[in-house]
Amino acid sequence: MNRFAAARRGLLAAACLLPLWAAAQPGAWPAKPVKLIVPFAPGGPTDLVARLLAERLQAQWGQPVVVDYKPGAGTMLGTDFVAKSAPDGYTLGMAITAHMINPALQPKLPYDTTKDLVGVAQVSQAHFGLFAHPSLPVSNVSELIAYAKKNPGKLSYATPGMGTGTHLAGEMLNHMAGIDMVHVPYKGSAAAQQDVLGGRVPLLFDVLFSSMPFVKDGKLKVIALSSPKRALASPDIPLVAETVPGFSAMSFIGVIAPAGVPRPLLNQISADIGKAVRSTELSGRLVELGMEPVGSSPEAYDAVIRSEIDKWSRVVKAANIKPE
Repeated sequence: MNRFAAARRGLLAAACLLPLWAAAQPGAWPAKPVKLIVPFAPGGPTDLVARLLAERLQAQWGQPVVVDYKPGAGTMLGTDFVAKSAPDGYTLGMAITAHMINPALQPKLPYDTTKDLVGVAQVSQAHFGLFAHPSLPVSNVSELIAYAKKNPGKLSYATPGMGTGTHLAGEMLNHMAGIDMVHVPYKGSAAAQQDVLGGRVPLLFDVLFSSMPFVKDGKLKVIALSSPKRALASPDIPLVAETVPGFSAMSFIGVIAPAGVPRPLLNQISADIGKAVRSTELSGRLVELGMEPVGSSPEAYDAVIRSEIDKWSRVVKAANIKPE
């Protein structure tokens, strides 16, 4: 009787482990639709990337990939949903630069970014640019820094919002160059662009592809990019880092998952995303959107996430930035 009970307990334990074991087998997944959580409202480049990626993955997996919008709290609502989902690969999430800024800016996140979530793959990256109204008498970073030092507190820069990557890029430039530019936040790129175009604010930190059309029309001039390397599509534009060594700020888009997804399954999903990103169709569309395709491993994307969290934590502390 004891042997029978022990055997029964062993069978029950094995049955409980079966779902995770099955999920860990690349050939057994997916057996049902996969959710791709977008942590903001529909619209914009990242939403388009999510839908393009879902379309490619659906073709690879033979199962629907459903784009599910969960906006709110600066991407935290949707990210929290992903963090609290079952680690079976059926719930994935889109992550943008805010994913790495929120731990530095928000003292009480409902999840631990590095413990409750795991990077699956970085999809793409985009460059931040520092733009100026044509009337501002500077044409490069050295001249900008000199001008700012001669006019402390009088030079302002517009961004798409408080706590964005572009805002913190400006604060990082203040700190590293020893200058005092004043931040003027707006609700989105369009509003920020219009006030700089109108000459009401002299400088603009924005995503490169968003404001470059105004440069081509002669309505803005580009001073430099905040990236660590020059843009593949615009190699003639200099970098802030060429004048201020170590300066680096970029926009990242990636896919995350709940921590605990079995490693074989995580690697399979990451490889499939990489295959989708490198496809002619998706990589071509990313380039058209002004982004550079990546398609990295989970380890590489996790390293980016941790590095960016550390960097932005230092910037937020140095600038004494408080959440709104």
